[in-house]
Amino acid sequence: MPIAMSELESTKQQEIIESWSPYIAVDWSEPDDPRDPFNWPLWKKWWATGLGLLASFICSMNGTIISVAHQAIGEEFRISDATFPNSYWLTTSWGLGAALCPLFLFPIMEDFGVRPVLLSTYFVFICLLIPVGFAHNYATLIVVRFFSGGCVPLMSDAVAGIVSNVFRGDRARSIPISLYVTVYLASTSIGPVVGASILQFLPWRWIAYLEAIWTAALFPVLAVGLPESRGEAILQNSEKCLRPESHNKIDRTHLHQVVIKSMSRPLSMLCTDLVVFVAALWAAFSLGTIYVFTQSVEQVYKALYGWDVVQAGYVQVAIVIGEILGCALCISTNRWYYDSAKRNTEVPSTPIPETRLYPSIIGGFFGVTGGMLVYGWTSYSSVHWIAPTVGLTMVGFGTTAVIIGNASYLIDAYSRYAASALGAVGLVENVSIAFLPLATPAMYTDLGFHWASSCLAFVSLALVATPFAVLRWGAVVRFRSPFMGEAIIAQRG
Repeated sequence: MPIAMSELESTKQQEIIESWSPYIAVDWSEPDDPRDPFNWPLWKKWWATGLGLLASFICSMNGTIISVAHQAIGEEFRISDATFPNSYWLTTSWGLGAALCPLFLFPIMEDFGVRPVLLSTYFVFICLLIPVGFAHNYATLIVVRFFSGGCVPLMSDAVAGIVSNVFRGDRARSIPISLYVTVYLASTSIGPVVGASILQFLPWRWIAYLEAIWTAALFPVLAVGLPESRGEAILQNSEKCLRPESHNKIDRTHLHQVVIKSMSRPLSMLCTDLVVFVAALWAAFSLGTIYVFTQSVEQVYKALYGWDVVQAGYVQVAIVIGEILGCALCISTNRWYYDSAKRNTEVPSTPIPETRLYPSIIGGFFGVTGGMLVYGWTSYSSVHWIAPTVGLTMVGFGTTAVIIGNASYLIDAYSRYAASALGAVGLVENVSIAFLPLATPAMYTDLGFHWASSCLAFVSLALVATPFAVLRWGAVVRFRSPFMGEAIIAQRG
């Protein structure tokens, strides 16, 4: 998920700026300069954030909207799922694009400001939607979906940049960041619902046609209404920048170093830092279960209740309801984090980072674990369809709580390295949504509905246990991590 560059977009900016030695720092001439996005009126901040969230919602839906049309696509292009879920390659290619493209492209695009990045990527995304409806073979769909998947996290990172550019401090950003994550998850989950509503009345190609139409319809609104929120870009545009004119463009001699650094640090943290590794696994598994439902819901509800692909698509709105509830939990429990400052003996008057994990524990145990068990053990034809649907809602609730809680913890614990830590998590998340659901049909066929869901529940339960070690030995864990240790030193300094 594009959560990878959330609240500390400014952190990533700092990492990149430090790697470009020719650049000179810029600042506002007055602390209350009205051009500074931090000084914008509240309505303007939410206007920019709202437009970004709307763009994220429209585009993130692309990951799953076509999943309900796999039968029609398979029949037209003679793609068989008899021995392997070949129809899921459309989502696998999308997930791989989302995992790989930002590693290479984001450092390059980051120099141009938030508005140009979002608008240019959005336009490319629109162009990539058109070939889907006119594709003459299955390979075209796979290739186009790869690149459209690569566009979505770039736009989502730009939206996260808007939040960090206009809201100062974690208190002001907590609600926008929670909404940012929830919008992405809800859009992903509602994709099959929207696709089903189209497929009920029109051929599958109309899913692509209509998606291209409503995505293109929003572009003029963004082009006219979206303000630039990156302070440096605003200063450059108003010719108030302190950088020499010769340095306003990318220094190509250092570009490869920026790309390498952007790729190497998240990968290094993923391989050497146990906390990042576990957090990435947990978030990736939780998000992967949402994509598992694009496969298992149709399989389960068809076998138990005789539902078709359209009905199975509609029922996934229950997941969206759960995700909204998960967002509400995270917002309502923010006070737990701030209240922890009263008992922090390590860095007095500073909230304890590990308290950010409380919503994740609740969501992981009662949401993902409990929801998978409910979904699995109510899968009887004699049980009303509402019962397993409640399980879907619980998993949606838990997934949102896990991802928001984990991201918030990494932001607080890793400080200036948070963007790299979240980048590592985002990489694993997208790889998970690409490959985990490929095993779903075989797992639910060979193990049966009850034990297949139970296996997922047991994995979730094991992952829920890991935060307790962090809660118990949080200070030790942070001191032994070179990345976390620097954050502690900065706080004490």
